[in-house]
Amino acid sequence: MSRRPLIAIPSRFAATTSALRYAAVVTARALADAVYRAGGEPFLMHPVDAERAAERLAVADGLLLPGGGDLAPQSYGETVAHEAVYDVDAEQDAFDLAAAGHALATGLPTLAICRGLQVVNVLRGGRLRQHMEADHRHMVHPVTVRQGSLLAGITGERLVTASCYHHQCASGLGEGLTAVAHAVDGTVEAAELPEAAGWFLGVQWHPEDTAANDPVNQSLFDALVAASRHSG
Repeated sequence: MSRRPLIAIPSRFAATTSALRYAAVVTARALADAVYRAGGEPFLMHPVDAERAAERLAVADGLLLPGGGDLAPQSYGETVAHEAVYDVDAEQDAFDLAAAGHALATGLPTLAICRGLQVVNVLRGGRLRQHMEADHRHMVHPVTVRQGSLLAGITGERLVTASCYHHQCASGLGEGLTAVAHAVDGTVEAAELPEAAGWFLGVQWHPEDTAANDPVNQSLFDALVAASRHSG
């Protein structure tokens, strides 16, 4: 039996958890389950020591940049934070940006989800809308996929049902990023890097929310693991 590709998932800091006595470092089970169903081995990374992110990622076959709290507005050139900005963590930001930078530079297959897409956008010089009115929290809606895109090839669909939980979005895409899916209100729901060194897809929604029962959303994780299996 062949080895499962190691899919690195930077964990998230949590102030409290019901099962532990202290602040925790966590990963959503739905994410890990989706990677495992796809044939990958979830490799949960402690999101510290950003200077060594490249060295630490050397053992990984792929990278999944998950959702989480907001990036510091200063990271995309804004000095004043909207009152709705939450859970900013400088250490988390530094690690995610370093991990994304390493992956894009080396061609490490990468799936970026929600905050993950925002991290890549900021890394490439893009901007974020600090707060959307109305936001896309607790929302399940159709997104329109651009024909001929990587996303369209993966899902085989023109419309994808997306489970969203975000109050921020890209207000301007960074260098090389191309929008390949939109919500009805115009929000960029997916982006690709046509000139990337390796496989890359970013989505603003949370495919892990429905992947267990929705083959279309599970297909994003399947594609990441397949690309990671052949990246070496």
